[in-house]
Amino acid sequence: MKQKQIVVFLLAALGLLLVPLVLQSFGNAWVRIADMALLYVLLALGLNIVVGYAGLLDLGYVAFFAIGAYMYALLASPHLTETFPAIAAMFPNGMHTPIWIIIPAAAGLAGLFGILLGAPTLRLRGDYLAIVTLGFGEIIRVFMNNLDHPVNITNGPKGMGEIDALSFFGMSFGKSNELFGFELPSVTLYYYMFLVLVVLSVIISHRLQMSRVGRAWMAIREDEIAAKAMGINTRNLKLLAFGMGATFGGVSGAMFASFQGFISPESFSLMESIMIVAMVVLGGIGHLPGVIVGALALSALPEILRYVAGPLQEMTGGRLDSAILRQLLIALAMIIIMLLRPRGLWPSPEHGKALQTAKV
Repeated sequence: MKQKQIVVFLLAALGLLLVPLVLQSFGNAWVRIADMALLYVLLALGLNIVVGYAGLLDLGYVAFFAIGAYMYALLASPHLTETFPAIAAMFPNGMHTPIWIIIPAAAGLAGLFGILLGAPTLRLRGDYLAIVTLGFGEIIRVFMNNLDHPVNITNGPKGMGEIDALSFFGMSFGKSNELFGFELPSVTLYYYMFLVLVVLSVIISHRLQMSRVGRAWMAIREDEIAAKAMGINTRNLKLLAFGMGATFGGVSGAMFASFQGFISPESFSLMESIMIVAMVVLGGIGHLPGVIVGALALSALPEILRYVAGPLQEMTGGRLDSAILRQLLIALAMIIIMLLRPRGLWPSPEHGKALQTAKV
């Protein structure tokens, strides 16, 4: 049985490594879709710590995504040197901060904001917590949108461009590179980078789930009063959940800014937060394989339906807008999935066992 699992694992790993090479034959656009899908997996894994493990409904998770993205943009673009002469004098060649500094900085700042969000919401639960976190996400977006005066820090609604691509040991991800005789485009290099981050995140999430901290989070999720009565420090563990989940969002944001080369407040709207929550719920709350499947399904589905909405629009003589039709098809697909699989596409088996025991 163990040998069979190893074989399946090796085949899956080989398949993941070959995905961008296969998609590349259909065009770089498909590799780009795969890149964004992996970024959403990273975001969903972070939110799963807050929602799936600790049971804290967070509708403002995109705020940490934005914090990481703007941190990367400020440290790896000419914006600060062009705006502040003092910084330009300190960095005459421009601010090209290495990735080894930016990623920990983005994770640390997002984690700090996660704790700051968690501290005043410790007594809130359910809908009240959702409303407060939703407000936090909107505040961060509005803040980024208006912080271009009196001092121009975020460049407001115009956004920030000319952001440096990732660079490792002299290899820039902003252009094609040759590796072992194969020419790898920029989007393919980013795919492998994001894949490494996703694998590391899955390992960290799994170890957290199996640890004493993870079990304490699940106890809080099931019954906070009983967990507190058993001696669990619910305050510190809630803050840890917010902080840990936020660090995943910060790293995802930094990768997004590097990948896009341009960011603006429009990329961090409320709809993004709702989509990330939907990925966790649709896949299976608290179950890592389910969360990954949910993230991949919801991130790839809009792009696939883009090719369905066009012909349908032509069939109606152009009376229906293709973008609205695509949103309608996405909503319809989600409703069908939730009707057929109310506990998610790949729910956690523990919940099923508990229900069977309860029936007996």
